[in-house]
Amino acid sequence: MSDTARYEYFLFLLTVILILELLSRKLKLPPAAAFILGGTGLALSPWSPEVTIDPELVMVVFLPPLLMSSAWFTAWREFRKNLSGILLLAVGTTTFTTAAVGVAAHLVVPALPWAACFTLGAIVSPPDAVAAEAALERLSLPGRVTSLLQGESLLNDATGLVLFRFGVVAALTGIFRPLQALTTFCVVSVGGVLIGLVVGFLGLFVIRRLRDSDMVIITTVLLAEVSYIGADHLHVSGVLATVATGLVLGWHQHRDFDAETRLQSHAFWKVLVFLLESVLFILIGLSLRGVLGRLRGTPDILHHLVYPVGIVLAAMVLSRFVWLFASDGIVGLLRRRWPKRFARPSVAISTIMGWAAMRGVVTLTAALSLPEGFPGRDLALACAFASILVTVLVQGTTLAPLIGLLRINGASELRVIQSDENRAWIAVAEAQLRAIEEASRLPDGSERHPRLLEQYRYRLHVTRQYAEDTATHRPEEIAHYEAVLKAIGAGREEILRLHHAGQIHDRVLREMEQAMDMQEIEATGHLGASEEAMA
Repeated sequence: MSDTARYEYFLFLLTVILILELLSRKLKLPPAAAFILGGTGLALSPWSPEVTIDPELVMVVFLPPLLMSSAWFTAWREFRKNLSGILLLAVGTTTFTTAAVGVAAHLVVPALPWAACFTLGAIVSPPDAVAAEAALERLSLPGRVTSLLQGESLLNDATGLVLFRFGVVAALTGIFRPLQALTTFCVVSVGGVLIGLVVGFLGLFVIRRLRDSDMVIITTVLLAEVSYIGADHLHVSGVLATVATGLVLGWHQHRDFDAETRLQSHAFWKVLVFLLESVLFILIGLSLRGVLGRLRGTPDILHHLVYPVGIVLAAMVLSRFVWLFASDGIVGLLRRRWPKRFARPSVAISTIMGWAAMRGVVTLTAALSLPEGFPGRDLALACAFASILVTVLVQGTTLAPLIGLLRINGASELRVIQSDENRAWIAVAEAQLRAIEEASRLPDGSERHPRLLEQYRYRLHVTRQYAEDTATHRPEEIAHYEAVLKAIGAGREEILRLHHAGQIHDRVLREMEQAMDMQEIEATGHLGASEEAMA
């Protein structure tokens, strides 16, 4: 296939992505499931070209920006508050799943060396950050659950990849030193975090001196790649380095980025993440042809492939539940001794967390990177692809009904957030009024800005009224923003009429339209939040 043909095929894939996204919204399917099914359909069609995935290239191109975005928009306070639980999941669950899958694989395929079995476990053990983000995006869960799942998916790749690396070396050389593996894991993890922090703060030093929003956004993309590639060249965790860089930028963006840069960067990253995620899941589906090609010649496929893959998947899913429920049991015992230090375990929440573990790009690229001649390579490829299909297509599509069945949602937390927001708006209105009063007061006691002062006093009055009785004022708020949007629409039509009549310059149109767009974004956001609260 020529370069031109590859580009044309890429444009075709973008068209398919748009169609699948619309279908997923209409059918209320997780987008990741729709993309994998679409890619699988393309892979099985006779006219579709065979797509070969370079694992190293996929990791470098897709993983850094996706990890950067997830870390950047992570709720830092929730992440820090739940860090012990996140580490328990990211390290404990991944390690336990690796061991459980390794034992299950050896039981069902005794001829497979132990090192190869544990390598297989390391491949399928870590839930994927991209798949988790795609699955949780449209679900209403308590903040702690979302924080734990997102935090786990950000950090567990490092655990899985380190275990994978040692499993490969042990399988090829027959040598495994547990103490060396533990030491290396600590060095790789701590080193990755340190590299990420250095890159993040150096990046902030550069960003503070840039005055152009476009340059800042380009710098953030480069920082994602620099932290990942730099850490990888230093033989430490590129995943943790990128996550650390993203957390640094996310924490400091509120002071070090101006308003225009924040708005543009959020819009840029939203589009970039959508494209990368969708293309990535399409590629996962397209890779099915290559996997099937390798497995087509397997003798007695039912006994040598289907049965072992089923056992591995069962061990992968069940071991996560075993770890979560065992952890809940330990927490329950500790809570008897220290009731205020430990939260009450919840079977429903642990069930959801156990079911919400999707596999994705790291699992597939790890399996594809196994060297030729590696013991059980074909089985590892089949298990990797099957784990992605099962977790995304089965668990991903049934997660929302399971949440509804167990009656777990973030409604109570949403009320707390609403109360916090009301108090915050009152504090903001009071601070703004004090600033206007100070700026307006003249030495002789008169007011320089009486109309502006009246406006801010009225704003504080309305904000207090709304906070005292939100339910009563909610319909008025919705009607207010509907009227605002109607006024903005009328204003936009008028400037378009003036422009079409040749009465205003193109630059005037752009500047006025941008101002109205900002007003519309703000009003639409408030209207959507109000309507959601009313529902």
